[in-house]
Amino acid sequence: MCGIVGIYNYGSGLPVTREALKAMNDLIVHRGPDDEGYFTHENVGLAMRRLSIIDISTGHQPISNEDDSLYIVFNGEIYNFQELRQGLLARGHKFKTKSDTEVILHLYEEKGEDFPKELRGMFAVAIWDKRKKRLTLARDRMGKKPLYYAVTPSFIAFASELRALLAVPGLPRDIDLKAVDTYLTLQYIPSPMSVFKAARKLEPASTLVFEDGKLETKKYWNLPLGERKLDGTPVEELKERLRAELAEAVKIRLISEVPLGAFLSGGIDSSVIVALMAKASAEPVKTFSIGFKEAEFSELGYARQVAEMYGTKHTEFLVEANMASVLEKLAWHYSEPYADSSALPSYFVSRETRKEVTVALNGDGGDENFGGYIRYQAMKVAGYFTAMPDWAKKAALGAMEPFPEKTAPFNTVWRLRKFLQAVSQRDLAMTYLSTVSYFKTDEKERLLSPAFVNALGRDINYPERYISKLFNEGQGSLTEKIMYTDLRSYLPECLMTKMDIASMANSLETRSPILDHKVVEFAHLLPDNMKLRGFTGTKWILKEAFKDMLPRRIYKRGKMGFGIPLGPWFRGELKDYWAGACLSQKALDRNYFKREELYRLWDEHQRGARDHGYRLWALLMLELWHRQFAPDFKL
Repeated sequence: MCGIVGIYNYGSGLPVTREALKAMNDLIVHRGPDDEGYFTHENVGLAMRRLSIIDISTGHQPISNEDDSLYIVFNGEIYNFQELRQGLLARGHKFKTKSDTEVILHLYEEKGEDFPKELRGMFAVAIWDKRKKRLTLARDRMGKKPLYYAVTPSFIAFASELRALLAVPGLPRDIDLKAVDTYLTLQYIPSPMSVFKAARKLEPASTLVFEDGKLETKKYWNLPLGERKLDGTPVEELKERLRAELAEAVKIRLISEVPLGAFLSGGIDSSVIVALMAKASAEPVKTFSIGFKEAEFSELGYARQVAEMYGTKHTEFLVEANMASVLEKLAWHYSEPYADSSALPSYFVSRETRKEVTVALNGDGGDENFGGYIRYQAMKVAGYFTAMPDWAKKAALGAMEPFPEKTAPFNTVWRLRKFLQAVSQRDLAMTYLSTVSYFKTDEKERLLSPAFVNALGRDINYPERYISKLFNEGQGSLTEKIMYTDLRSYLPECLMTKMDIASMANSLETRSPILDHKVVEFAHLLPDNMKLRGFTGTKWILKEAFKDMLPRRIYKRGKMGFGIPLGPWFRGELKDYWAGACLSQKALDRNYFKREELYRLWDEHQRGARDHGYRLWALLMLELWHRQFAPDFKL
């Protein structure tokens, strides 16, 4: 696992110096504290930081081929590299290391830019072809490993983190307000955008080729859209295949020359991974869990049951509001506005885990692949409702009219009525967007200043267009469309970003067996009723396939999520901190927001009229980012 950077001065022809590369490399030392490496040749330079996991003794990068015509830097792990290496040896390739990095380089010799299709794992790769003067970048299918790049008339540069890319002299720092607006809606900035207009993210499952001053990107993989589903396959056969696919995905991720463990949340996904690890390991698995003193947010009791069942060496850690002192550090590491509040516990569990191991497996991807989110059930209701004739819709809404908002136990009925009223007025793509939005369209209309709206111009509806495009690309049932959208947006752009930055900030490698692309492809072909059963059953086949390997309370429990107690924190320990940042004169002078609306949100939250915890968090992280990367910016 590493961090990579590089510069190609194609326009100016100026030499790339080691000092210029080191300025970038030093900003990602946390990604690879064990080693660093440099290659410079005329107007090209590549560099890397290394966290040694496999082939510790000879895996130093950059690596060249036999005649030094190709050079590579690589961040990630390739789980099928031994198999690929044997095939390459049989075809006459010669190796000087035992690393997965060198396997990629020889694959490039044979396959050109199609080499990623052969790889099973997580990766961000850069290859310099001296003969063709061609730079090739590639990123893994699920977006586990990040890769930023920028192109100007003078140079193209790339880096594993945006902050390192900003170290390149001459890179413009103009803020992309479309990205900021999208952040306020989605809590993250999706690729290919970044918060700066000049910087881009290479999209997951994509390659970039830069040659003769021209740039071309293309996708090399997608979910198996339009393929025949596994309808009619006996349920027991599907469960057996799922067990086999996941067991293999776990087994190949146990290859390591350094200590290895697992995150254990107490949910279905991480519990299944720990169970499979225990089955495949001769030694007790080391597990790590994090919780909160606020019991309704803590899953430590569930995690403990799994740890006891499998005799793991278990470590627990509590996150409290006063630990939010690391917020500015988080803003620095993420390098652009990022508002998933679970980044905070993810950072702490990574920090504690790194004290004992260098690699940790996790359960990321279970919800997106097997239908674990509550919004999937809500959207299922929405789909049935929109298909009803108008008279039936009116009757259904009328039947729920008598129930006020705060009359227990009818609050659920009131919420359902509000949801169905919204559904009846918009298409399903926009209904989906409303379920994942921090600030919905009408809420942003109230909040954004006229100056912000005017500056956005035609881009004011970009989040809606972004989600609609993905939603309509999905094929098949409504459930398939929703899950496809999540797998192309929320999963890679938010969850993978969160885990990569939180773990690598602590020099910890994380591996996600459920996001093995073979598991993902299999899950996508499963019929809907194998994932969602009725209006309450989620992740049905995953639970059924592994119920004998889990404590009964784990198997029976519903989705909890990795939330943090933002509501009480912003009325308590973080109250003054938020106001001091977001209501400061400097923040107000940025002129992003109408001042009276900021005060309204704050007042409603303090009075308990509404819980704006997640919105307040998004506004706080935006301001903390500005303090470090654009302190004087204002509209």
